Amino acid sequence: MMSKSKYLIPLFATLFLILLGIQVFFIYKTYQVKERDIYRSIQEGLSNYTDKLEDVSTKEMKDDSLQSIIIKYHDKEISKKEFLTHFLANRQPTREKLNRYISSRFKKEGYDISAKIQYYSIIHLPDSTKIIDQPIVIYETKNKVKNSKISTTSSWETSSTQRNDSNNKEIERKNTFLVKSKTEFEIANIKIIVFKELTLLIICCIILLASVLLLYIFTVKNLIRQQKQVEVLHTVVDNISHEFKTPIATLKIAAKTLKKDWNPETLPLIDRQIYRLETLMSQLHKDEIPDKVTAVKPEDWNFFIQDLAFTYSTADFTLENNISQELPFDKNLMETVIKNLCENSVKYGASNIKVNISSSQQHLEIEVSDNGFGMETKELKNIFEKFYRIQANNIHNNKGLGLGLYIVKRIVTEYHGKVQVSSQPKVGTTFKISIPYEN
Repeated sequence: MMSKSKYLIPLFATLFLILLGIQVFFIYKTYQVKERDIYRSIQEGLSNYTDKLEDVSTKEMKDDSLQSIIIKYHDKEISKKEFLTHFLANRQPTREKLNRYISSRFKKEGYDISAKIQYYSIIHLPDSTKIIDQPIVIYETKNKVKNSKISTTSSWETSSTQRNDSNNKEIERKNTFLVKSKTEFEIANIKIIVFKELTLLIICCIILLASVLLLYIFTVKNLIRQQKQVEVLHTVVDNISHEFKTPIATLKIAAKTLKKDWNPETLPLIDRQIYRLETLMSQLHKDEIPDKVTAVKPEDWNFFIQDLAFTYSTADFTLENNISQELPFDKNLMETVIKNLCENSVKYGASNIKVNISSSQQHLEIEVSDNGFGMETKELKNIFEKFYRIQANNIHNNKGLGLGLYIVKRIVTEYHGKVQVSSQPKVGTTFKISIPYEN
């Protein structure tokens, strides 16, 4: 289940990034539309007003003063400086009107606008002579235009006219000039204005993405929690099934012995194995270390080895028991440690197994050594892993789950102890266990 869920993480990440990209693209396009709408509305209002200003300015300039100024400058009757001074002075009133209009009309709506109107080309049409070589700024707000976003261009002609005396209906045009103008403006705080209008949309998108992300995290956490529960259940079942093997095998052998010949020592052995089976059954509903610990007595270590010797009659078990007091360890767990280590030795070819039990400086010391096949040094770091079994050269014929040493390691770890192992191929293996305790 978890292996499949590993693929869900990159899949979700990809889909989430796609969703995020779509949301960002949608917000970006909406931003562009809003920005264009704002510029368009301001452009329309500003263009209409500047057109009116230009009409008023033209009417206010009497005697065709604009025409005459351009003609004088074209004929070099006045200097460029005089031309510009006279040209701009007549538009000072309209410039002030434009500033007042922008301040009163757009700043009420929160727009920080800068605008500029300029003549960028004046051409004498008969000979296509350029009158100006640089744009002439006609109107400009106090705030200068730095980076115009919207600009519009327009052109118009100005000329002097007179009637032909021979034919009053015919009008003769003289000194015609083509004037091209350009209007530029920008909104300095356009980003702030647009983002204010998009605040609700952005918040909704963030909430949507956050909800999807939180839902996924919640789902993954539930999946991991359920997977851990399944793993715990499998571990308990694997451990208990492994532990059932020894007492069941011992009971079978004891039953056969009773059928052949009566032996008073067989009945206590059967009682011990039945008690162990009952304890294992109770572990299906309890933690690994029970709340009520049945302390291990000095003679219990002897019973552990006796049961093993009875079950594995082909192996020679030697016990050196130096324990003279009751120790605060669960009897069933200590039996599991001893029997798993000894059974592991038998499985891997040991005929002589020595067990040394002692107590030193508030530490229980357990040493199990054998003359089995032994192991390569590279295998020692893996033997305590769950389901791990040495397969090299098929050195064992006994089937197993690979749980014995895993259970030993876990029990010792629960008691804050340590396990050390040394081994040489074709020589044997030695396990040393040290577990601290208090009286």
